[in-house]
Amino acid sequence: MAARGSAGDAALRRAAEQWLLWDKNPKTYAIVKQLLAEGNAGELQKYFGSRMEFGTAGLRAAMGAGISHMNDLTIIQTTQGFCRYLEKNFGDLKKRGVVIGFDARAHLSSGGSSKRFARLAANTFISQGVPVYLFSDIIPTPFVPYTVTHLKLCAGIMVTASHNPKQDNGYKVYWENGAQIISPHDKGISQAIEENQEPWPQVWDDKLIDSSPLLHDPYATVNKEYFKDIQKQCFYRNINKETNLKFVHTSVHGVGHKFVQLAFKAFDLSPPFAVPEQKDPDPDFPTVKYPNPEEGKGVLTLSFALAEKDGARIILANDPDADRLAVAEKQESGEWKVFSGNELGALLGWWIFTCWKNNNRDTRAIKDVYMLSSTVSSKILRAIALKEGFHFEETLTGFKWMGNRAKQLMDQGKAVLFAFEEAIGYMCCPAVLDKDGVSAAVITAEMASFLATRNLSLTQQLKAVYDEYGFHITKASYFICHDPKVIQQLFDNLRNFDGKNTYPKSCGRFKVSGIRDLTTGYDSSQPDQKAILPTSKSSQMITFTFANGGVATMRTSGTEPKIKYYSELCAPPGNSDVEQLKKELDELVNALEKHFFQPEKNKLQRKTE
Repeated sequence: MAARGSAGDAALRRAAEQWLLWDKNPKTYAIVKQLLAEGNAGELQKYFGSRMEFGTAGLRAAMGAGISHMNDLTIIQTTQGFCRYLEKNFGDLKKRGVVIGFDARAHLSSGGSSKRFARLAANTFISQGVPVYLFSDIIPTPFVPYTVTHLKLCAGIMVTASHNPKQDNGYKVYWENGAQIISPHDKGISQAIEENQEPWPQVWDDKLIDSSPLLHDPYATVNKEYFKDIQKQCFYRNINKETNLKFVHTSVHGVGHKFVQLAFKAFDLSPPFAVPEQKDPDPDFPTVKYPNPEEGKGVLTLSFALAEKDGARIILANDPDADRLAVAEKQESGEWKVFSGNELGALLGWWIFTCWKNNNRDTRAIKDVYMLSSTVSSKILRAIALKEGFHFEETLTGFKWMGNRAKQLMDQGKAVLFAFEEAIGYMCCPAVLDKDGVSAAVITAEMASFLATRNLSLTQQLKAVYDEYGFHITKASYFICHDPKVIQQLFDNLRNFDGKNTYPKSCGRFKVSGIRDLTTGYDSSQPDQKAILPTSKSSQMITFTFANGGVATMRTSGTEPKIKYYSELCAPPGNSDVEQLKKELDELVNALEKHFFQPEKNKLQRKTE
């Protein structure tokens, strides 16, 4: 054993020594030099054990030294690989170019920041004669896919870790169609990164870009054009001008403040009250434990206080890169209701379709209308589509699938009005083929203003949607698990539940009526037992359908150490015993946790509010 260990240690040392030959960032260089001097194999393993994996979400990892972290050198290596891959795929790359945007993240101890990473990436492309549209200031993530489409570029990069903890950063990649990349591009880029690790001449000297004729700043143009484009979704300008409804907005120390203010202006709405402690970008996210509005009321504490002070009834919260949106509304009782992603998806789906119907008197046009949602999101859009006559499609989890499918449909002359996922992501405007928290915020504000003229709150309208199309009760949560072996074992147990290759026939008192396993490609509901949606062996995902009409999906997260679950009970229109439905779903979820997750046995950590 010792010999193997020492061979592994020697390989780690070689990787670290190679790093010192290439790294020109004094902070990460000093960290690695110190590691080598101390010769601690465990620490070296942490920094050099394995390279960050480039997947369809690009990269996401903590900032720091070594090949397993986000830093100047790994950004240069990644961009070199991406550049070579684009050269192979586009004969006109040097004519069209790429766009690069960044958020406000920074990491003092390793000298990394989103802006620095973006400049190094830009310099890498420019050193190869590729034009770069580099935003001169922080932007929301949706501006990158918007720019790819608007300027007909070959690709886009956004340097952001979205709502991850403050030490993380990421490198998100868009293809020429304006959607996030899907396989096989991730594998092709990954291979090209492996083949282009030695920094090219001049890539470290990012000052060179400032005088390069290949550098363009799209900031002013895109700021103008984007707000012009989203105004196509503004239908009640006169109501917006007159409304007495007050809104609070928080950007949770991220980039959203300025852009949501501009969006309100574009819709002729009075600007929302901004939470003062959170409106300016701050990479330390000092007022929140996690900068993620999805985590519930904890992130909205300051918003509630400001809303009470200023008499606002509705809170709009973006995550730090402003591609997600959470909404809360004050109830008659004085309590605040935070809408789930599925509830806001139901409201926006209803609203966007209603606006479309009011503006399209030709009833035949509906046959070309589509809405999309991910397979773990509520099926409320399916219910609306069935009753109203438009098309609904579900995709795999994540906007990369919805964005790519939307583009295919649009290329066939179809109108994709709306797409959403339960993780508070909404695509309300066809100009952006990704989730967009800026347009979603202002469209939600217009919807609320319109409803107020009918003396309806968002909560009341949500009940009206469910009354008309059937109640869809959902419950989602997650367990944290840092051990990939435990996760693998948990899913293996489900696939060999009552003996080898047998899935569970029941979960507590709930009988299982169908199983779809998108890791293996098995689907019990299909005649040939093969799943229709694409399968992926690299991630775990099993969906159980129950005899009581319930559906539950268990899956691993691509960017966090979580095992997530999503559950839903759908009732036909007219079944209004909501409390009984909720009770039934609660019991199903408890059984799912107890029998399928087995948190005590597997030492899983529950989500904490």
